[in-house]
Amino acid sequence: MKLIAGNSNRPLAEAISAYLNIPLTQSNIKRFSDNEIFVEIMENIRGKDTFFIQSTSYPSNDNLMELLIAIDALRRGSARRITAVIPYFGYARQDRKTGGRTPISAKLVANLITAAGVDRVLTMELHAGQIQGFFDIPVDNLIVAPVFVPQIQEKFNGDKLCIVSPDVGGVVRARALAKRLSADLAIIDKRREKAGVSEVMNVIGEVEGKVCILVDDIVDSGGTLCNAAVALKSNGAKEVHAYVVHGVLSGSAASLISDSPMKTLVVTDTIAATEDVKAVTNINQLSVASLMGEAIRRTFEERSISALFR
Repeated sequence: MKLIAGNSNRPLAEAISAYLNIPLTQSNIKRFSDNEIFVEIMENIRGKDTFFIQSTSYPSNDNLMELLIAIDALRRGSARRITAVIPYFGYARQDRKTGGRTPISAKLVANLITAAGVDRVLTMELHAGQIQGFFDIPVDNLIVAPVFVPQIQEKFNGDKLCIVSPDVGGVVRARALAKRLSADLAIIDKRREKAGVSEVMNVIGEVEGKVCILVDDIVDSGGTLCNAAVALKSNGAKEVHAYVVHGVLSGSAASLISDSPMKTLVVTDTIAATEDVKAVTNINQLSVASLMGEAIRRTFEERSISALFR
């Protein structure tokens, strides 16, 4: 097995390397003066099972291009199998036509990754499960429950919990987590006027006197979560916390969350935290290195990955 890290999230790649006790393969990834990307693998990979670790987070276009070029370098280096390990799959929110003459960018990105020569994809909590069908190669979409559930059980032991989906689209995810925690379920009914702007309409479910935990796959501007937290508090929630897989946290999201009624926002390290995010005391980060590392090990050993989530 060979592990190669891109530049998007080096700390996570190093943590996966430590979990597997396998050193990262030496590589040279640099920019030319015109910002073209160059990738060179500095070790022999002929006949090896290779895993390239790269989130396509901000700057998403640069990181995506780096991933594609690295895959080409591995293919031309005669790797036996190439697995793209993409903790955060960018462009996933553009998974359908939302109007006339608009793209389905998630499908385009899937085509690009496949055309580059990858043999399989390992990712975490895709925005929409059907994105797996955009690929004509095997895709393992890991769920975050094995990371979130133990932490929630330890932190809120004895509290009456209510798992809350911030929108109708996230009900399946929230229901699955509520079932694991034997907790109640509530849903925020919202209306989105335009991208990045949302207005909470109603809270569906009983939240009064309960510790409410908002669950989502992506937090970007933070507006949806903050509006949901206000609505839950106004409906009598005892406390509001949020557990979100991918902390995009763009623009002024960090300061918005800092000033919100949420006591804590927990995100994973699928996206490297910026200095602004690190400075906010109520934003915490959980590592998915052990989960992704175990999935990589099982892929290499041709063992079941779904067994991790039973």
